[in-house]
Amino acid sequence: MTTPATVHAALRGSNALPLRSPDQVMDLERLGSMHQSRLSFMRILVRRIMRERWQISIDHFDLDNQGYGTFIYKVKASHGVFSLVIFSNYLSDDERNDRVIATKWDLTMALVEGHVDPMYLDTLRQNVPKQESGRLDSRVFVLSRANRSARNFNYVVDQLSQGKQPAIEKITDVGYLYRTTAVYGSGKLGMADWEKVKNNWPDFERPFSAEMFVCFMIRNFSLFQAEHIARHMSPDTFQPMNLAIKRYFGIGNSTGLGMAPYLINHPVLINQWITMRELGLARVRTLGHIDHRVRRHFKELLLRCIQHTKETVTEDEWQTQNNATTVEELNSLQEDLNQRLDSWDQLIAWSETNCSLQTQELLVSVLLELYPELVDDLEDHHCAEEFLDLDPIMPVQHLKKLIERRYRWALEIDFTKEGSKETFWYRSEDKMEPRLGNVEREQGKNKQMALGVGYAVRKCYDQLCQYVNDNPEHTTARFMVSVPKVRGIVRRIQSMDRCTYGDIQGNLLDRNVLPMHLLRAKLAFFGVSKFDPRSKLWVRNTMFQGAPLLEDIGSTFSDDWFMPLSPKQ
Repeated sequence: MTTPATVHAALRGSNALPLRSPDQVMDLERLGSMHQSRLSFMRILVRRIMRERWQISIDHFDLDNQGYGTFIYKVKASHGVFSLVIFSNYLSDDERNDRVIATKWDLTMALVEGHVDPMYLDTLRQNVPKQESGRLDSRVFVLSRANRSARNFNYVVDQLSQGKQPAIEKITDVGYLYRTTAVYGSGKLGMADWEKVKNNWPDFERPFSAEMFVCFMIRNFSLFQAEHIARHMSPDTFQPMNLAIKRYFGIGNSTGLGMAPYLINHPVLINQWITMRELGLARVRTLGHIDHRVRRHFKELLLRCIQHTKETVTEDEWQTQNNATTVEELNSLQEDLNQRLDSWDQLIAWSETNCSLQTQELLVSVLLELYPELVDDLEDHHCAEEFLDLDPIMPVQHLKKLIERRYRWALEIDFTKEGSKETFWYRSEDKMEPRLGNVEREQGKNKQMALGVGYAVRKCYDQLCQYVNDNPEHTTARFMVSVPKVRGIVRRIQSMDRCTYGDIQGNLLDRNVLPMHLLRAKLAFFGVSKFDPRSKLWVRNTMFQGAPLLEDIGSTFSDDWFMPLSPKQ
């Protein structure tokens, strides 16, 4: 039986089935140019929900006319029953804060294994609204919170109460009623850890599927709550929301530096995610037949990408320019399309010569969208065992050649250049959240996180070269005894040689580093859209825009919500 592992091996050994090189794919700026695709976790989750026809119903309804109170969804998935417990509380506008230092939110919620009885509900009520300050047990495996959109929520409620529909242009500007500010899982705060979730609850065995499900449900609850309030505000004139408009609402997200270290600290897992995407692209480039239907679909997707990008609203000058460039380049491709569609290799080569990184990576997502039959089976292979192991008997000569071959990118960085080691990463004492510091202006470098992989490789290599000159016949074990501080980076170097991708090629210690690239890369794997950078340290975006609603489960599903467009009114 063919598996992604055997296909991967075949691809590496065959010129006919090329994978893009890690030097190209793992470049920090390119990773920060990625877009959602059909292999993103939200798309995978929705396909599963719709294919398996999960039964999601209201199990507990205790909301007042203003939408405040307690609400529980019962989730009957293929392999288990779960509860999403939501607490809705009044929050004044001056208390609403999306930053991690906030202590109050409009909504707080927990995803729980099994049915929630009154006694357990009371325990959750005492702890879930406190978020990080609360105490949870291992029945809980996701904790989250969300705030209302000040620009949209009350407006939508008022429109519905008057029997009107919200104006499409306002939704296009802000495509959500709530935005999440944190989604916690994987054993934090006493919750079930990832191993328990993966092994005991197969409905959520894929990476971040439980976290994405909570976001999906917050989006659905936000729409339910808005209609509930509007109905009670004016029962005689209330009209429910048009389904097309309803589907266009997503769930907002505010993401800061807390996400960035994950990509550095889980290189084996990131290698797996990237490999699946690159395998999908390699299959399309090699096996994707181009006929009249595919040409027509490709043109339709290009037009959709152009319009979606135009409808992306951001105040950030850098992102605005990137979006404008993407639209211009896609329009140019549209005008000259017949000359670019002899083969997908030709298209990729043209884009790499003529287009920005964001357009190049958007075209990758479009190609994956064209061939679900070549791509979708890869969704089952995003997990990986996170294990970095030492090979103590490796000759030091071999270790030196390994660094020169695999970490050439790190050796090419000039760490003597001014500003090349100016930034350090640390965790704040109050919230244990990642922060950036400046070595020249701030104290705390001795508490920095080990995210400067390139610099660590460089130091290890310099010490190793000296050691090899003096002891050319020694093993890695003897080198580490001589220089014990290199043990961690040596373990990473040796382990990552088993992977094609995984190590992000960039200097995260540079004064001009853009953490935004790290945030966007991970968010693209999640499946978000409409990136709106608020600084180089955090970004707003939209999740599940265009996705099916709960009421769509059980009906025909075409999985066609890639780059959703505003509905016509």
